[in-house]
Amino acid sequence: MTTTAVDPALLTRLTGDEKHAPSAYSTLDVLWVLYDRVLRVSPGTVDEPDRDRFLLSKGHGPAAYYAVLAAKGFFPLDWLDDFGGPDSRLGYHPDRLLIPGVEIGTGSLGHGLGIGVGTALGLRAQGLDARTFVLLGDAELDEGANHEAIAYAVAARLDKLTAIVVDNRSATHGWPGGIASRFPGWTASTVDGRDHPAIEQALREQDRDRPHVVVATVATKG
Repeated sequence: MTTTAVDPALLTRLTGDEKHAPSAYSTLDVLWVLYDRVLRVSPGTVDEPDRDRFLLSKGHGPAAYYAVLAAKGFFPLDWLDDFGGPDSRLGYHPDRLLIPGVEIGTGSLGHGLGIGVGTALGLRAQGLDARTFVLLGDAELDEGANHEAIAYAVAARLDKLTAIVVDNRSATHGWPGGIASRFPGWTASTVDGRDHPAIEQALREQDRDRPHVVVATVATKG
């Protein structure tokens, strides 16, 4: 198992939203592997049409996302020191108009995967060989809009779409057969959400006809 390469001091610079710290820390390793090893995007290519897209559907508790973007040079490190301030670009939900590298603004849970489906469709229609990754929390899957997106992605054969579900067992109702069973018709991988090589391998998996879901399990919330 490999621990995160993000300097922990970057996260401690983001203060004022400690109640969402578990949401941030649960996503840190997946986010680092994505930006360090998998995504075809960099500070110099954030506007390139054929860049890979990453959509943070789990938009609350974005501290880990901000720390990774800062560590990768998308914006200056000193932005972290004014997290949530009146003049800060870093709000309690990411804003794509204010933060370089952010693809969507997120608010209510349950909409990111639908946006990801539309993004993947649009990229394919333009003939662009770019992948779309969407990060969700397990509890977010209780929102019905996700299941419409899941079903449509299979029908449309969106092979460039990957959903990542960080599972800390916070879903209200749970699900028989586990998280992956909520994605019928998709290919699926379930990995330790702290194991970097396993996360990378799962994120790189693709099927020419089907979307893919990666379930990253972490410690139970609380």
